[in-house]
Amino acid sequence: MGLGPLPLRGKPWFGSMRVLLLGRCFTLLPTCSLWNVSADGLVSCLPLSLYQDNSFPVVPVAQSWLSDFLVLGAFSCLGSQTVLMQPAVVLVDQTEDILAKSKKGIEESLRKVAKKKFAENPKAGGEFVEKTLSSIVTSTDAASVVHSTDLVVEAIVENLKVKNELFKRLDKFAAEHTIFASNTSSLQITSIANATTRQDRFAGLHFFNPVPLMKLVEVIKTPMTSQKTLESLVDFSKALGKHPVSCKDTPGFVVNRLLVPYLMEAIRLYERGDASKEDIDTAMKLGAGYPMGPFELLDYVGLDTTKFIIDGWHETDVKNPLYQPSPCLNKLVAENKFGKKTGEGFYKYK
Repeated sequence: MGLGPLPLRGKPWFGSMRVLLLGRCFTLLPTCSLWNVSADGLVSCLPLSLYQDNSFPVVPVAQSWLSDFLVLGAFSCLGSQTVLMQPAVVLVDQTEDILAKSKKGIEESLRKVAKKKFAENPKAGGEFVEKTLSSIVTSTDAASVVHSTDLVVEAIVENLKVKNELFKRLDKFAAEHTIFASNTSSLQITSIANATTRQDRFAGLHFFNPVPLMKLVEVIKTPMTSQKTLESLVDFSKALGKHPVSCKDTPGFVVNRLLVPYLMEAIRLYERGDASKEDIDTAMKLGAGYPMGPFELLDYVGLDTTKFIIDGWHETDVKNPLYQPSPCLNKLVAENKFGKKTGEGFYKYK
């Protein structure tokens, strides 16, 4: 199901643009800032079985300065992602049952957004929820959506094989001019791009959580990425109200390349018995002005996520001391103690 382009408003590059978002919960509110609204039971990846044919679940969204947003990989049964957008949304998935559950999840997430956004004006919050819900229609027809898409942003599971299979499939149906981008935080963009025939129109577009608060977007340029593609993604990020920075396709890009070794060194400091995790956290908050200590941050991010990143880097450069695995981290992950999301990591949570 496709929607025709809207009249040109705003920046020329976006006048007739169609964007396809794959995977995690991205939310574009009327302020044109990119939000990530998640709740227990509403955040996970689309079951891989739904990628086995060409009937991708899609959400076209009309904006004043974008013709449509097309959201792919947004809906499944309990435990899947929910995408919330305004002002016009068509939810497309494989069954009416999935769509009903998706719309219910959207309503619950919208009410949480409204409670924060309109804390001093509950009536306006209620009107915001009802207006958004009234703009949502559902359909099980997902034909021909990739053909008319200008930008594909992928944010599915951090698995190179899965990403390659998905992009290889989309590459066959997308228009020649379509730009592909991955939101990966740890995998090499070049390795993903090589699964397609459009390496010059492939780049990284890495957002940060919590998206409503984090202004940064890393735009990653591979050796094959064209300057036009890079500039287009920079402009797109700015249009979302974000602050883009560009970086070559190096492990971890900018932020994680600095952040992950810092977190790992904090673990090693603790492993050696040089200081307690509580004192390390306190030292970095009071001495460096960080809002969270490294162990608090590790638990927030997810110990499994950190282990996945450091293990991947270690495989590519086993002699690099910054990429060495941690016995303490490995033990906690093996015990399924991932941090806040499981109730226990370096700290225990109620």
